[in-house]
Amino acid sequence: MEIRNVNEVPAFITKDGSEIREILAYRNSALAAQSLAQATVYPGKSTQEHHHPESEEIYYILKGKGRIRVNGESRDIGPGDAIGMLPGDAHKIWNTGEEPLQFLCCCTPPYEHADTILSKEEKNL
Repeated sequence: MEIRNVNEVPAFITKDGSEIREILAYRNSALAAQSLAQATVYPGKSTQEHHHPESEEIYYILKGKGRIRVNGESRDIGPGDAIGMLPGDAHKIWNTGEEPLQFLCCCTPPYEHADTILSKEEKNL
């Protein structure tokens, strides 16, 4: 059994600009096929639009308010919302509130910088 507390793992900035704490992944556990991270996007900030050629991704919103765009469709999001994205889905998330937007990010296969392709054109909210 592996138990890891999010507060015990260091934060880093992903290629899309979000702050991530990788809770469980092959880099720090016996898991090989998936990763679980907590992401934070600060008020007034957003990630860069990007896609993952290989990974499926689930975002689960823990706290804060935001807006997400997936393949050109935008929706407001908040605590309890789960967003599923398939490989190739272009996505971007904005913090539209006054507190940090925190969400869990599950990736299969695990998150890799090399599997993050930034979009050539950024579109406004």
